[in-house]
Amino acid sequence: SMYLPGETLPIRIIQEGRDPDQGVGYLEDGTMVVVESGRSFMDRTVNVEVTKFIERDAGRMYFAVPSKK
Repeated sequence: SMYLPGETLPIRIIQEGRDPDQGVGYLEDGTMVVVESGRSFMDRTVNVEVTKFIERDAGRMYFAVPSKK
C-alpha cells in the first residue's frame, strides 16, 4: 500500500525513534513509519498524517505526525 503526504492512517507506536519525542511503528508489510511527537503514544494505536516518505534500498520509509483530525 502506498500513502501520500496528507493521507492519514492508524499506526501502533512500538518503539522510540532516533530523535527525542519520535515514535516508530510499522505497516503490515514491515514498512517503517517514524512519527514526530509520537513517543507519548508508546504501545498505543494513533491516527497519523503522512508528511513525507523516502525511497531507500531497503524500501520506502514514511514520516508522519499525529493527526489533528
